[in-house]
Amino acid sequence: MGAVGCGNQATSFSSKLAPTTNAQVAAYTVSSNKPGKVAVQFGLDTTYGLTTWTQPVSQGGATTLLVAGMRANSTYHMRAVVQFGDGTRFVDSDHTFTTGPGDPSQQATTLTAAISPGKTPQSGVELLTLVSGTARPTVTDLSGNILWTYTAVPNGTSPNPVKMLPNGHFLINFSAGTVDGLNSVIQEVDLSGAVIWQMTAADLNAALATATCAGCNITVVGTHHDFVFLPNGHLIVLAATQRDISGTTVTGDVIIDLDENHQPVWLWNEFDHLDVTRQPMAFPDWTHTNAILYSADDGNLIISIRHQNWLVKVDYANGTGAGDILWKLGYQGDFTLVGGTDPVDWFYAQHGPSFVTTNTTGKFSLVLFDNGDDRVFSPGVICGNTGEPPCLYSTVQILQIDETAMTATFTFHPTAPSYSFFGGNAEVLANGNVEFCESAGLAGAAGVIYEVTQDSNAQTVWQMQTTGLFAYRGQRIPSLYPGVQW
Repeated sequence: MGAVGCGNQATSFSSKLAPTTNAQVAAYTVSSNKPGKVAVQFGLDTTYGLTTWTQPVSQGGATTLLVAGMRANSTYHMRAVVQFGDGTRFVDSDHTFTTGPGDPSQQATTLTAAISPGKTPQSGVELLTLVSGTARPTVTDLSGNILWTYTAVPNGTSPNPVKMLPNGHFLINFSAGTVDGLNSVIQEVDLSGAVIWQMTAADLNAALATATCAGCNITVVGTHHDFVFLPNGHLIVLAATQRDISGTTVTGDVIIDLDENHQPVWLWNEFDHLDVTRQPMAFPDWTHTNAILYSADDGNLIISIRHQNWLVKVDYANGTGAGDILWKLGYQGDFTLVGGTDPVDWFYAQHGPSFVTTNTTGKFSLVLFDNGDDRVFSPGVICGNTGEPPCLYSTVQILQIDETAMTATFTFHPTAPSYSFFGGNAEVLANGNVEFCESAGLAGAAGVIYEVTQDSNAQTVWQMQTTGLFAYRGQRIPSLYPGVQW
């Protein structure tokens, strides 16, 4: 392909555009006789409007950028822009790329999105963790148009969860079965869908069998629900394990720290730290842990244990901690609830917590989705009776945590539009609005994701409905490229 030069005309530059195995992703390769940095601008016309991230161009070498974020069955214009160290710049000529039909299995899913009149949602794209049926990791624009999917899903599994890594790849945990983690496989994939690395449950058990860390000599069912990628390159994974308790097979969870080579170096086992006779929900699926947060300020972990109705802080200390439980947040935990009624206003069967504040210790805030499955009411209250609250409803909670005073204070606590018996997540967006997902917010295989104002009225700014598949999580991310805001 030709090039349009700006600056030093002695620069030699060439480019090549090619399809990838993903019908909505193009491979744009540039070569130059000078080192620099390149990004690709693209859009439905020559005003472009979208850009990839910027990557280095080596002298005399070739750099390929995967261009993603395009609708199916559409013709896009794109051009590479190269910035050289001497201040000169090359702008490639305009080229077109026509995307294919996308993933046929996604036709079973209807995504309907709407912006409320007069409202402006947080910009970006929506990363969907869809589950059941023909679920695929999916990214859409805020109008509900599918921009990216990963189609090579291991047979019979669903993604749970999907997260973007700092290197621009996606990390996805797949599993399916009657026990959390059954048939699990973790895959790191690039935007074209190429698998960079993967770990099956069998791979993890083989690694545990040779690991020297304390408690690592166990067998797990498999990984499930969540993981956290740490700044040092380690990966914290959640895996189910089982024990025979008085003739009953009880399922609990372990937290495993995998180093840069995916080898176990630290393990925390719930059977060693929690009371197995505490069984508020769905025993012998005893804990059903579903989320992990990394507290950067002290290097500890906060885990969401759904079937205990608790968030628990664990002494991880960046891999040097003893694993002691530092506190339990929730009903019958260590904190006093302020601004709400104990027990009814605590969270129950919760999902998807995230930090609201930049600080993560001392005084900080968390937001989560309170499913409310096994909500406990005050003595004398018979839920569902005339004049009494309904038995089943969900809420969205922002709690200001004070680890010294041991208080949890509501700063936001609306009732969700619908009761969602499973799934969900919540986060505070860059514009201050709150986004939350009701995985089963509607009858049948359907969910709803909302962006609402963070005030006493909690007005809806934007919403997306999924029909045909449940939306386990919905998350607003800036774009398909780290550090780039669309």
